[in-house]
Amino acid sequence: MPARIPYEYKYLRAKKSFPHVWCPGCGIGIVMGSIIRAVDAMQWDLDDIVMVSGIGCTSRMPVYVDFNTLHTTHGRSLAFGTGVKMANPRLNVMSVMGDGDALAIGGNHIIHAARRNVDITVIIVNNNNYGMTGGQFSPTTPIGAKTATTPYGMIEPEFDVCKLLEGAGAVFVARGTVYHVTELDNLIIKAFRKKGFSVVEVLSPCPTNFGRANRLGGPVEMMKLLKENTVNTTQVKKLNQKDLEGKVVRGIFVDRNIPSYDERYEALCEKAGKMAEEGK
Repeated sequence: MPARIPYEYKYLRAKKSFPHVWCPGCGIGIVMGSIIRAVDAMQWDLDDIVMVSGIGCTSRMPVYVDFNTLHTTHGRSLAFGTGVKMANPRLNVMSVMGDGDALAIGGNHIIHAARRNVDITVIIVNNNNYGMTGGQFSPTTPIGAKTATTPYGMIEPEFDVCKLLEGAGAVFVARGTVYHVTELDNLIIKAFRKKGFSVVEVLSPCPTNFGRANRLGGPVEMMKLLKENTVNTTQVKKLNQKDLEGKVVRGIFVDRNIPSYDERYEALCEKAGKMAEEGK
């Protein structure tokens, strides 16, 4: 049996783009590692993978992976990704997004991609702020949190990413963290296997901007917060309401089967073709 090719040679543009751009303690590299391990588990041909991104810290990820990649405009990765999927449904299309990219300027795109059930896997790295442009508040910044644009504390309620996309129609919705890496690997594998619009929200620290502004400590302290302040869906069943106060739940929230947009479109084309042949 031939020796197994190391990840850095099989999946990364190792000779081209390293060292990477992300800050020390940023969790985006951990998310990229989980995506790579999930792709390896799926045994996809690299030519059959398309990673699409918009603008932001997370959106730099396509620079480093040796897939087909598109680095597009801010908030528009799902528009490009939908075009790719509809043009060639056999491709495995994923979109990597930050919370601002996905839910602010890209908010209209993501709810309608979920409503249509486009067969794309979306990985949303949620670090509660616009990390790349100086730490401004985003749609997921918690109430009371300080950012570059909320120096006296955030007064807007934040989006619950998973509830939002469950309501919009996604067929698979899950949440993980960069601390719980094995769990995250498995969530992304399940999202990849799902036919239709699948979403994995990943809670990730931003020590440089959000952490400093809110005195949350350095990277190690922020990782400990992910460990201490989250519970998985199995633990929730064993805890009372008081124990759950201030906790964020991890795990799978939606897993349902609905025909995807490209499947419905193919059926429509067949119907239209038959009607044309019959002269209707």
